[in-house]
Amino acid sequence: MNSLFQGKDIPYICTPLVGRNRDDIMEELEKIIPKNPDLIEWRADFLTNIHDTEYVISLLKEIKFKAGLPILFTIRSEKEGGEPIPLSEHDKVALLCQVSKSRNVDIIDYEVSNEPAFIQKIRKQTKDNNKKLILSYHNFDCTPGNQEIIKKLFLCEFYGADMAKAAVMPNNKDDVLRLLQATKDADDVLTIPVITMSMGGLGALSRVIGWVYGSVLTFGLGVHNSAPGQVPIERLQQMITKMKESMGYQ
Repeated sequence: MNSLFQGKDIPYICTPLVGRNRDDIMEELEKIIPKNPDLIEWRADFLTNIHDTEYVISLLKEIKFKAGLPILFTIRSEKEGGEPIPLSEHDKVALLCQVSKSRNVDIIDYEVSNEPAFIQKIRKQTKDNNKKLILSYHNFDCTPGNQEIIKKLFLCEFYGADMAKAAVMPNNKDDVLRLLQATKDADDVLTIPVITMSMGGLGALSRVIGWVYGSVLTFGLGVHNSAPGQVPIERLQQMITKMKESMGYQ
Protein backbone atom coordinates (compact mmCIF):
# COMPACT_ATOMS: atom_id res chain seq x y z
CA MET A 1 0.00 0.00 0.00
CA ASN A 2 2.88 2.40 0.52
CA SER A 3 3.44 2.36 -3.23
CA LEU A 4 -0.19 2.81 -4.27
CA PHE A 5 0.33 6.36 -5.46
CA GLN A 6 3.92 5.97 -6.60
CA GLY A 7 5.57 4.76 -9.76
CA LYS A 8 2.80 5.76 -12.16
CA ASP A 9 1.89 8.99 -13.88
CA ILE A 10 -1.12 10.44 -12.14
CA PRO A 11 -4.06 10.39 -12.15
CA TYR A 12 -5.17 7.01 -10.94
CA ILE A 13 -8.65 6.08 -12.11
CA CYS A 14 -11.11 4.63 -9.64
CA THR A 15 -14.42 3.05 -10.64
CA PRO A 16 -17.36 2.63 -8.25
CA LEU A 17 -19.38 -0.50 -7.46
CA VAL A 18 -22.96 0.35 -6.48
CA GLY A 19 -24.82 -2.96 -6.67
CA ARG A 20 -27.57 -3.70 -4.15
CA ASN A 21 -26.63 -7.37 -3.76
CA ARG A 22 -23.93 -9.91 -4.59
CA ASP A 23 -25.26 -10.79 -8.06
CA ASP A 24 -25.50 -7.13 -9.09
CA ILE A 25 -21.99 -6.45 -7.84
CA MET A 26 -20.48 -9.46 -9.61
CA GLU A 27 -22.22 -8.44 -12.82
CA GLU A 28 -20.81 -4.93 -12.47
CA LEU A 29 -17.32 -6.31 -11.97
CA GLU A 30 -17.60 -8.48 -15.10
CA LYS A 31 -18.13 -5.30 -17.11
CA ILE A 32 -15.68 -3.08 -15.23
CA ILE A 33 -12.52 -5.19 -15.02
CA PRO A 34 -11.87 -5.29 -18.82
CA LYS A 35 -11.84 -1.48 -18.76
CA ASN A 36 -8.66 -1.55 -16.64
CA PRO A 37 -9.29 0.90 -13.79
CA ASP A 38 -6.49 1.33 -11.26
CA LEU A 39 -8.69 0.64 -8.26
CA ILE A 40 -12.28 -0.13 -7.30
CA GLU A 41 -14.42 1.81 -4.84
CA TRP A 42 -17.07 -0.34 -3.22
CA ARG A 43 -19.86 2.02 -2.22
CA ALA A 44 -21.26 -0.27 0.45
CA ASP A 45 -24.02 2.20 1.39
CA PHE A 46 -25.86 0.84 -1.69
CA LEU A 47 -25.79 -2.71 -0.28
CA THR A 48 -29.14 -3.97 0.99
CA ASN A 49 -27.60 -6.24 3.66
CA ILE A 50 -25.07 -3.76 4.98
CA HIS A 51 -26.27 -4.51 8.51
CA ASP A 52 -24.82 -8.05 8.23
CA THR A 53 -21.11 -7.66 9.02
CA GLU A 54 -20.18 -11.26 8.17
CA TYR A 55 -21.92 -10.92 4.80
CA VAL A 56 -20.07 -7.67 4.08
CA ILE A 57 -16.69 -9.19 4.94
CA SER A 58 -17.44 -12.30 2.85
CA LEU A 59 -18.55 -10.25 -0.14
CA LEU A 60 -15.49 -8.03 0.18
CA LYS A 61 -13.32 -11.14 -0.18
CA GLU A 62 -15.16 -12.10 -3.38
CA ILE A 63 -14.81 -8.60 -4.80
CA LYS A 64 -11.08 -8.50 -4.11
CA PHE A 65 -10.53 -11.96 -5.61
CA LYS A 66 -12.49 -11.15 -8.76
CA ALA A 67 -11.09 -7.65 -9.23
CA GLY A 68 -7.46 -8.30 -8.36
CA LEU A 69 -7.13 -4.56 -7.73
CA PRO A 70 -6.78 -2.26 -4.71
CA ILE A 71 -10.17 -1.86 -3.02
CA LEU A 72 -11.44 1.42 -1.55
CA PHE A 73 -14.27 0.76 0.91
CA THR A 74 -16.80 3.54 1.44
CA ILE A 75 -20.05 3.88 3.34
CA ARG A 76 -20.97 7.37 2.17
CA SER A 77 -22.94 9.42 4.65
CA GLU A 78 -26.48 10.28 3.55
CA LYS A 79 -25.83 13.93 4.39
CA GLU A 80 -22.92 13.90 1.92
CA GLY A 81 -24.64 12.14 -0.96
CA GLY A 82 -24.85 8.55 0.24
CA GLU A 83 -27.74 6.13 0.39
CA PRO A 84 -29.89 5.73 3.52
CA ILE A 85 -28.67 2.80 5.62
CA PRO A 86 -30.11 1.00 8.68
CA LEU A 87 -27.01 1.71 10.80
CA SER A 88 -26.32 4.31 13.46
CA GLU A 89 -23.02 6.18 13.21
CA HIS A 90 -21.69 3.96 16.02
CA ASP A 91 -22.68 0.86 14.00
CA LYS A 92 -21.15 2.30 10.85
CA VAL A 93 -17.85 3.02 12.60
CA ALA A 94 -17.83 -0.48 14.08
CA LEU A 95 -18.30 -1.95 10.60
CA LEU A 96 -15.54 0.22 9.13
CA CYS A 97 -13.21 -0.91 11.91
CA GLN A 98 -14.03 -4.56 11.18
CA VAL A 99 -13.51 -4.06 7.46
CA SER A 100 -10.14 -2.41 8.10
CA LYS A 101 -8.95 -5.70 9.63
CA SER A 102 -9.60 -7.56 6.37
CA ARG A 103 -6.70 -8.30 4.05
CA ASN A 104 -9.12 -7.72 1.17
CA VAL A 105 -9.40 -3.95 1.61
CA ASP A 106 -6.69 -1.38 0.96
CA ILE A 107 -8.25 2.01 1.67
CA ILE A 108 -11.07 3.24 3.90
CA ASP A 109 -13.00 6.47 3.20
CA TYR A 110 -14.68 8.43 6.00
CA GLU A 111 -16.09 11.97 6.11
CA VAL A 112 -14.03 14.58 7.91
CA SER A 113 -17.24 16.27 9.10
CA ASN A 114 -17.91 13.38 11.50
CA GLU A 115 -17.29 13.44 15.23
CA PRO A 116 -13.55 13.62 16.05
CA ALA A 117 -13.83 10.58 18.32
CA PHE A 118 -15.17 8.49 15.43
CA ILE A 119 -12.44 9.74 13.10
CA GLN A 120 -9.76 8.96 15.67
CA LYS A 121 -11.12 5.45 16.22
CA ILE A 122 -11.08 4.69 12.49
CA ARG A 123 -7.64 6.26 12.10
CA LYS A 124 -6.26 4.00 14.84
CA GLN A 125 -7.79 0.88 13.30
CA THR A 126 -6.54 1.65 9.80
CA LYS A 127 -3.03 2.34 11.10
CA ASP A 128 -3.01 -0.80 13.24
CA ASN A 129 -4.01 -2.83 10.17
CA ASN A 130 -1.73 -1.08 7.67
CA LYS A 131 -4.61 0.40 5.66
CA LYS A 132 -4.78 3.84 4.08
CA LEU A 133 -7.40 6.37 5.18
CA ILE A 134 -9.06 8.95 2.97
CA LEU A 135 -10.85 11.67 4.91
CA SER A 136 -13.34 13.38 2.64
CA TYR A 137 -15.63 16.37 2.27
CA HIS A 138 -18.61 16.57 -0.09
CA ASN A 139 -20.87 19.53 -0.86
CA PHE A 140 -23.73 18.79 -3.27
CA ASP A 141 -25.18 22.30 -3.00
CA CYS A 142 -22.38 24.63 -4.04
CA THR A 143 -18.66 25.29 -4.33
CA PRO A 144 -17.60 27.05 -1.12
CA GLY A 145 -14.92 29.72 -1.11
CA ASN A 146 -11.41 28.49 -1.75
CA GLN A 147 -10.35 29.16 1.83
CA GLU A 148 -13.16 26.91 3.06
CA ILE A 149 -12.20 24.11 0.66
CA ILE A 150 -8.54 24.30 1.67
CA LYS A 151 -9.57 24.44 5.34
CA LYS A 152 -11.44 21.14 4.91
CA LEU A 153 -8.42 19.55 3.24
CA PHE A 154 -6.13 20.81 6.00
CA LEU A 155 -8.52 19.30 8.56
CA CYS A 156 -8.13 15.93 6.84
CA GLU A 157 -4.38 16.20 7.23
CA PHE A 158 -4.75 17.36 10.86
CA TYR A 159 -6.69 14.19 11.72
CA GLY A 160 -3.95 12.03 10.23
CA ALA A 161 -5.46 11.08 6.87
CA ASP A 162 -3.24 9.51 4.24
CA MET A 163 -5.21 11.38 1.55
CA ALA A 164 -7.54 14.39 1.65
CA LYS A 165 -10.57 14.54 -0.65
CA ALA A 166 -13.00 17.33 -1.55
CA ALA A 167 -15.92 17.02 -3.99
CA VAL A 168 -18.09 20.08 -4.58
CA MET A 169 -20.95 21.15 -6.84
CA PRO A 170 -20.42 24.09 -9.22
CA ASN A 171 -23.14 26.57 -10.06
CA ASN A 172 -21.18 28.10 -12.94
CA LYS A 173 -17.94 27.66 -14.89
CA ASP A 174 -16.05 29.99 -12.55
CA ASP A 175 -16.72 27.56 -9.69
CA VAL A 176 -14.93 24.82 -11.62
CA LEU A 177 -11.90 27.05 -12.18
CA ARG A 178 -11.87 27.99 -8.51
CA LEU A 179 -11.90 24.34 -7.48
CA LEU A 180 -8.89 23.68 -9.70
CA GLN A 181 -7.05 26.65 -8.19
CA ALA A 182 -7.89 25.44 -4.68
CA THR A 183 -6.53 22.03 -5.67
CA LYS A 184 -3.22 23.55 -6.74
CA ASP A 185 -3.00 25.70 -3.62
CA ALA A 186 -3.73 22.72 -1.36
CA ASP A 187 -1.27 20.49 -3.19
CA ASP A 188 1.41 23.14 -2.73
CA VAL A 189 1.07 23.21 1.06
CA LEU A 190 -0.30 19.85 2.25
CA THR A 191 2.07 16.99 2.99
CA ILE A 192 -0.44 14.31 1.89
CA PRO A 193 -1.94 13.61 -1.56
CA VAL A 194 -5.02 15.59 -2.55
CA ILE A 195 -8.09 14.27 -4.38
CA THR A 196 -10.57 16.82 -5.70
CA MET A 197 -13.39 17.07 -8.19
CA SER A 198 -16.10 19.43 -9.30
CA MET A 199 -19.30 17.44 -9.74
CA GLY A 200 -22.17 17.50 -12.23
CA GLY A 201 -22.02 18.19 -15.94
CA LEU A 202 -20.28 21.52 -15.45
CA GLY A 203 -17.61 19.91 -13.32
CA ALA A 204 -16.81 16.98 -15.61
CA LEU A 205 -13.78 18.85 -16.96
CA SER A 206 -12.18 18.72 -13.51
CA ARG A 207 -12.26 14.93 -13.63
CA VAL A 208 -10.16 15.05 -16.79
CA ILE A 209 -7.66 17.80 -15.95
CA GLY A 210 -7.65 17.82 -12.15
CA TRP A 211 -4.40 15.86 -12.11
CA VAL A 212 -2.64 18.81 -13.79
CA TYR A 213 -3.45 20.84 -10.66
CA GLY A 214 -2.42 18.14 -8.21
CA SER A 215 -5.36 15.75 -7.77
CA VAL A 216 -3.92 12.23 -7.67
CA LEU A 217 -7.11 10.30 -8.35
CA THR A 218 -10.23 10.66 -10.47
CA PHE A 219 -13.45 8.64 -10.60
CA GLY A 220 -14.60 7.12 -13.88
CA LEU A 221 -17.98 5.61 -14.66
CA GLY A 222 -17.82 1.84 -15.07
CA VAL A 223 -21.46 0.73 -15.16
CA HIS A 224 -23.41 2.97 -12.77
CA ASN A 225 -22.31 6.32 -11.41
CA SER A 226 -21.91 7.03 -7.70
CA ALA A 227 -21.90 10.83 -8.12
CA PRO A 228 -23.11 13.25 -10.81
CA GLY A 229 -20.76 14.07 -13.67
CA GLN A 230 -18.64 10.92 -13.72
CA VAL A 231 -17.17 10.34 -17.18
CA PRO A 232 -17.21 6.80 -18.68
CA ILE A 233 -13.87 5.24 -17.89
CA GLU A 234 -12.97 4.58 -21.55
CA ARG A 235 -13.47 8.22 -22.52
CA LEU A 236 -11.70 9.40 -19.38
CA GLN A 237 -8.67 7.25 -20.15
CA GLN A 238 -8.58 8.48 -23.76
CA MET A 239 -8.85 12.16 -22.85
CA ILE A 240 -6.24 11.96 -20.12
CA THR A 241 -3.84 10.06 -22.39
CA LYS A 242 -4.21 12.66 -25.17
CA MET A 243 -3.70 15.48 -22.68
CA LYS A 244 -0.57 13.88 -21.27
CA GLU A 245 0.83 13.39 -24.78
CA SER A 246 0.12 17.01 -25.71
CA MET A 247 1.89 18.16 -22.55
CA GLY A 248 4.96 16.08 -23.31
CA TYR A 249 4.46 13.28 -20.77
CA GLN A 250 5.79 9.91 -21.87
